[in-house]
Amino acid sequence: MSVVTVQPTGVSPADVLAVARGTVEVVLDPSTVDAMTTSRAIVDGIVASGRPVYGVSTGFGALANTFVAPERRAELQHALIRSHAAGVGAPMPREVVRAMMLLRVRSLALGRSGVRPLVAEAMVDLLNHDVTPWVPEHGSLGASGDLAPLAHCALVLLGEGWVLGPAGEQVPAADALRRAGLAPVSLAAKEGLALINGTDGMLGMLLLAIHDAAHLFTMADVTAALAIEAMLGSERPFLPELHAIRPHPGQATSAANIHRLLQNSAVMDSHRDDLAHAVQDAYSMRCAPQVAGAARDTLAFVEQVAARELVSVVDNPVVLPDGRVESTGNFHGAPLGFAADFLAIAASEVGAIAERRVDRLLDVTRSRDLPAFLSPDAGVNSGLMIAQYTAAGIVAENRRLAAPASVDSLPTSGMQEDHVSMGWAATKKLRTVLDNLTSLLAVELLAAVRGLQLRAPLTPSPAGRAAVAALGEAAGEPGPDVFLAPVMEVAREVVRSPQLRAAIEREVGRLG
Repeated sequence: MSVVTVQPTGVSPADVLAVARGTVEVVLDPSTVDAMTTSRAIVDGIVASGRPVYGVSTGFGALANTFVAPERRAELQHALIRSHAAGVGAPMPREVVRAMMLLRVRSLALGRSGVRPLVAEAMVDLLNHDVTPWVPEHGSLGASGDLAPLAHCALVLLGEGWVLGPAGEQVPAADALRRAGLAPVSLAAKEGLALINGTDGMLGMLLLAIHDAAHLFTMADVTAALAIEAMLGSERPFLPELHAIRPHPGQATSAANIHRLLQNSAVMDSHRDDLAHAVQDAYSMRCAPQVAGAARDTLAFVEQVAARELVSVVDNPVVLPDGRVESTGNFHGAPLGFAADFLAIAASEVGAIAERRVDRLLDVTRSRDLPAFLSPDAGVNSGLMIAQYTAAGIVAENRRLAAPASVDSLPTSGMQEDHVSMGWAATKKLRTVLDNLTSLLAVELLAAVRGLQLRAPLTPSPAGRAAVAALGEAAGEPGPDVFLAPVMEVAREVVRSPQLRAAIEREVGRLG
């Protein structure tokens, strides 16, 4: 994808990913310009009529009943942006800010916000010149949307505030615009409010999280299968007929993945007909599809929520085609906050069950003849003992982060905004949970690879061979202890990137 075209119908999740994590060009379809021009004409008519309309001729929030004289309405919009750019803390990542900016352009392009096309074009110019506003992590309650984060973006359009420098430092926006050959924008009535009223920050983070979770849940099937293989587990619990009788779609997909990954393995063949083999594997092995599958079904629900939000008008007030300008509560982030909290719970449990398999792999009493802590010379050497400590600590952190943010409302704005969604907090911590899940799967991958190496001369499955090859140079062969942190960082990158999955799929076919 080299160009993302913003239509009056919005953008796709793939568009958001491409702009957030890449350098694709963004353009406005001519029909979006027409839609914005039409809605702007309605606002201009209201301004000329002198009748009171929230955010056009009145103050904001608790000041909604304060009339603003016509000659001060442009000043009102600029003051709004400056006062609402009140965030604190470390800057949000570039990808989050770029996703938020594209989604704000999308919102304006729907033609219900009453802004001039030049406002959306100015935001597009920032994206295309890779000018990324400095957006502090704290400030949004997900109430009237992401007011403070979006205000920090809008402030850069005015030539004020900060942008992210090449090394992540604060750079004055005026300097950045000058270097990019861009001019500041002067806002007209309604435009400041239209730039900051919406769910774009939390939706952007949710879309990024959906993409990452989809990959990680498939990688969870991979690492589970490798761990089960290394522990001489059974493939029988993953037979399709056993999952057809409990028809949760995610469960069936995960079971099919794990079953396929365990085929063509001399390790599995070595004990398949062994009557002394365990009759039942532990829950962390046997129930892997039930947990990862439930997470997949949770993800499917979250995808539906995000898809609806992508075609939603979330501004306030909104300009209707028949000329009415109506106040609405569509900016409230509850749908996104609930979805993000639900997905964080699911992702936390995918990581928790992975850590339990790691613990079994390292325990000489439960690992089916593997050496203690996967060290050929345990005692002098500790093997992966402390890698499991790290995983346990991350599981504990994810459990804390899985506590829902969306139940924690605090009233603001003189009790005018007396119930807030905390959707920004929910989506932000979801990203942390997923980053932690990456680490947990990396520890399981490393432990499973060690276990398969220690099963030599038995040849592992195609997936096992691909995993050993992916970690080979960093992990080496089982032997004396090494500085483990760099190995774990390599394992994290192997889990996060698509290369290992692609190598496995070349051997076994596409995974669900």
